[in-house]
Amino acid sequence: MNILILGAGRVGESVAESLASEQNDITVIDVDPARLAALQDRLDLKGVAGNGIQPSVLRDAGIEDADLFIACAPMDETNLVACKVARHLFNVPTTIARIRSPEFQDDSALTTDRAGFAVDEVICPEESVTRTIRKLIEYPEALQVLEFADGLLSLVAVRAVAGGPLVQHSLAEIPQLVPGADMRIVAIYRQDKPLAEITGSTRVEPGDEVFVLAATERLRGVLGALRKMDRPVKRIMIAGGGKVGLRLARQLRGELQIKILETSRTRCDYLATQLPADVLILNGDSTDEELMGDENVQDMDLFLALTSDDEDNIMACLLAKRMGARRVLALINRRAYADLVQGTTIDIAMSPAHAVIGELLAYVRRGDIEAVHSLRRGAAEALEAVVRGDRGSCRMAGRRIEEIALPRGAQIGAIVRGLVTQRDEDALALGDKRGDAAPEVIIAHHDTVIQPGDRVIVFMPSKKQVREVEKLFQVAATFF
Repeated sequence: MNILILGAGRVGESVAESLASEQNDITVIDVDPARLAALQDRLDLKGVAGNGIQPSVLRDAGIEDADLFIACAPMDETNLVACKVARHLFNVPTTIARIRSPEFQDDSALTTDRAGFAVDEVICPEESVTRTIRKLIEYPEALQVLEFADGLLSLVAVRAVAGGPLVQHSLAEIPQLVPGADMRIVAIYRQDKPLAEITGSTRVEPGDEVFVLAATERLRGVLGALRKMDRPVKRIMIAGGGKVGLRLARQLRGELQIKILETSRTRCDYLATQLPADVLILNGDSTDEELMGDENVQDMDLFLALTSDDEDNIMACLLAKRMGARRVLALINRRAYADLVQGTTIDIAMSPAHAVIGELLAYVRRGDIEAVHSLRRGAAEALEAVVRGDRGSCRMAGRRIEEIALPRGAQIGAIVRGLVTQRDEDALALGDKRGDAAPEVIIAHHDTVIQPGDRVIVFMPSKKQVREVEKLFQVAATFF
């Protein structure tokens, strides 16, 4: 696929790094030649220096042959105008814009209509991070919670600890040990490496990072099978009152006790005008041990380091954890740092750029893809795809799971049957009659038969397996 990216900042760089590893033809436009040169030294891509809203620069970058245009420049206005130019002057099939302002939502006619800015998808790293953190507050035992099939299914990553009903038992014992908790363990990472194969005899050991698929309504029971349930999050401390910190505090106000530490007095004054009086705003440094002690960091259920400085976030989390904070999360932009601290005393290391990668990958993947989530900082992936065709035209349709030639380590975790997609709704509007039965969540077993129209969730421990899995969903040319 020919992909054109506007902006070589943190988001643009992460997007380019992820997509370039999949043998796509990537071109990046940026006003800073030095930044482009550094990117080209690391990745196999083309760099074009210039203003990305100018048609001549876009033409030099090869936009006439582009399949996908992603605008990740720092300014919302630049991204909106660039998408407008790409669609109306060059007929680019798909345009995606990184937009920070809540005024331009992805369902706004001003944003999406061809008469407007002609943006097919709006992405906002800050909103994606906020949404992820809210899930972690709802399920404090989890390391990651991702939703599929319009929220009916969830993929959760959890650290197994001694005392959980399933810990030090084989997967074949799940029905007896945890009756009623219908779930599928799709991956186990031990000492930060995935187990090559998961069978009924595989045992869950303390310290394992376990990825489990289950119906969202049963998620708490699933988490309880792998570790003791934590008490609900009621008190949080946020280090950094920037865009992410402010957005999160706005959404959580009235639900939790919130303290915000911000080093800039001017920013503190602004935060005070944007947040209610019950949110305590403090002008200070989150790496100041005396201040953290005075503000009772040891009583916090969750400490969040959300500044723009990776080193400060890491140090603040290490200090908060040492002083007694129950759980800490650091926002980290550099992948090397995230890999270094994940699984240490810092409970969760989160990359804002990688939080939105999945939203982009849904447009790159071949087949009828509904959702994609990038896992393990881009190393693994889970996707939700719709099965089309029949047994004669698709390698997935009409077959038992044990008949499907999945790559080694890849797992079909669950199926959702009867959930209508946008494509199905279009068919219904043309007269295709279908029942009104509620969607059915089916946890996959070896003898489960996949039917046309099913949404199938597949976990892949390596992105190198993506192309093999995509072929399983593709329909032969003879199918109409």
